[in-house]
Amino acid sequence: MDFQLIYESFPKLLAAVPATVALASVSLFVGFLLAVPVALARLSHSRLLASLGYGYVYVVRSTPLLVQMFLIYYGSGQFRIVLEHLGLWALFRDAWFCAILALSLNTAAYTSEIIRGGVQSVPWGQIEAARSIGMSSVLLFRRIVFPIAMRQALPAYGSELMIMIKSTSLASTITIVEVTGVAKQIISESYRPLEVFLIAGCIYLSMNFLISRVIFMIERRISPKRRDRGTFGSSAAAAMH
Repeated sequence: MDFQLIYESFPKLLAAVPATVALASVSLFVGFLLAVPVALARLSHSRLLASLGYGYVYVVRSTPLLVQMFLIYYGSGQFRIVLEHLGLWALFRDAWFCAILALSLNTAAYTSEIIRGGVQSVPWGQIEAARSIGMSSVLLFRRIVFPIAMRQALPAYGSELMIMIKSTSLASTITIVEVTGVAKQIISESYRPLEVFLIAGCIYLSMNFLISRVIFMIERRISPKRRDRGTFGSSAAAAMH
């Protein structure tokens, strides 16, 4: 074990954390904005909308994120003339845009299913009570359904946040220098992958630990029944894609 390399590499890897956080934050934000209409389409009584939503979720969840990222970053070059005509080539030739697009589309599919499950878990009695006092569908969704659904979906969404932090490591395959990208650069110079990836793994672990604690505190605040439970909430363990 080369402790000198660990000592020298840690600051370099730590300096790349903001890039990882920015990549994950923007992707989660855009992905959430996309996930809501997809979830509503999946819940729609319209066969067309439901089918389109199901098709999108099925395709994204059934293919690896790395393949999706490669298709967007490398595959977009096949349509350069069309993209230039539309004025979009400047975006698609940028690695950051392609990474955020791939991560956003991926997390949107998973988040839409989390939201859909949360909406379906809303007690029917509360919906009927709101309708009985003349509440409109839009107001019902905004004041009753959506808040309850998000509270129910919070543990699963917390896992999605942690998965997204780990998924950003794939962005290093398309030249983005985040934590894993810096780790690869150091390894190419030192030929010592064990020490470098050990530090990188600890950094990802630390970030996800902080997320798990924040989600747990939010769960306790919005759900009094969970305040007397153990130290770690149900969002502490992230599922694997």
